[in-house]
Amino acid sequence: MTRRVIATLAAATLIGGAAMADQTEITRTLTDIAAGADRHDWTRVRDAFADTVTTDYTSLWGGDPVTQPADDLVTGWAAFLPGFDVTHHMVTNHTVKEMTDTIAKAEADFTATHRIDDEFWVLGGRYSYELEKDGADWQVTSMTMTALWETGDRALVAQAGERATAAN
Repeated sequence: MTRRVIATLAAATLIGGAAMADQTEITRTLTDIAAGADRHDWTRVRDAFADTVTTDYTSLWGGDPVTQPADDLVTGWAAFLPGFDVTHHMVTNHTVKEMTDTIAKAEADFTATHRIDDEFWVLGGRYSYELEKDGADWQVTSMTMTALWETGDRALVAQAGERATAAN
């Protein structure tokens, strides 16, 4: 009986440890998107996405979700975000809602600060993510942003676009 209990506890520890490692990797992946974008580390951002990704910003901008190659998404961000003097995307309260060996659903809360000169536009809300495991890495296949509040000047988005275009 004692061997069986020890074997069961050992198996549970191994399984639980693997699940914790996956949850840590998922959190790292989600962090890489936000922190990489703020640091203009586009390789870090790109590595967090599967080759094709669906993004849904309809709660803020209307329209429809967009499915595109991740390279195109990241190229667009790289051409636009440097138009701000600084951005800070704080993504927190990461929660893995569902997980199998190869697929996961997660969510996180965010506050995104965008600054040009002394003007700010700050947006807060929640992201919902779908991820797939590729080897040892988790990659985002879908990202839905739900805007819950904003303050400041949303017109800074257009100004950042103009500045980024002029710089290129």
